[in-house]
Amino acid sequence: MYRALIIEDEKPAADYLQRLISQVDARIEISHVISSVDEAVAWFSTNPMPDLIFLDIQLSDGLSFEIFDHVDITCPVIFTTAYEEYAIKAFKFNSIDYLLKPVSTDDLKFAIGRFTSAENNLRDFSIQALRYKVDQVMKSLTDKYKSRFVVNVGIHIRTIEIGNINLFYSLEKSTFILESTGKTYDINYSLEQVEKLVDPALLFRISRKHIININAISDIISYSGSRLKLKVTNSHDDDILVSRSKIAEFRRWIER
Repeated sequence: MYRALIIEDEKPAADYLQRLISQVDARIEISHVISSVDEAVAWFSTNPMPDLIFLDIQLSDGLSFEIFDHVDITCPVIFTTAYEEYAIKAFKFNSIDYLLKPVSTDDLKFAIGRFTSAENNLRDFSIQALRYKVDQVMKSLTDKYKSRFVVNVGIHIRTIEIGNINLFYSLEKSTFILESTGKTYDINYSLEQVEKLVDPALLFRISRKHIININAISDIISYSGSRLKLKVTNSHDDDILVSRSKIAEFRRWIER
């Protein structure tokens, strides 16, 4: 028998994976299901290392790679991911086992087969090698984010570093940047496009109208109906509100 751990923040996905594992290989017993980075770190501090970990990349309180900063993982890991093709290429290039969501029976059989094969069991598992590979993937993921935006200033073109952007906001079907100096510029992107291009650790979409830089928040005010109002450095907008549906996620974001 093999003891396995599932780290997955979406209960339907965790339940589905657990059922699929039991169908594919009855020798694998799921000892526990964990839903967050913090819970995983706490669990590893009081429990023995399992034989295998199924690890989702995006958890409720951050990327699962953060677990490696606190725990010496000494068993094989199979990552599960819904990331796009660029990330899958990074996983393949670094020879990291992964399952693309929604997980298929054939893919799971192949991944488990690699784990249970005699060759796999005889080789020395190297946490240093895995950590190096994880770091390479993280670098690939980080490199995809834009580091600057181009704006037009009259007949001139200039660039604004992402760290100097306090706020992205939409107004009358156009999208604008609020620079840290207080100047504003329009850009040829929708907020939906901006959201996919910027680092989510630095910038968060709090509503349909605003994407905010965590370093530009000067005050957070409790507002009517359990809402949150934000004060942003050099912004004269007094109506920057966190959407009700985003409040829980926003609180997790500012605590990372």
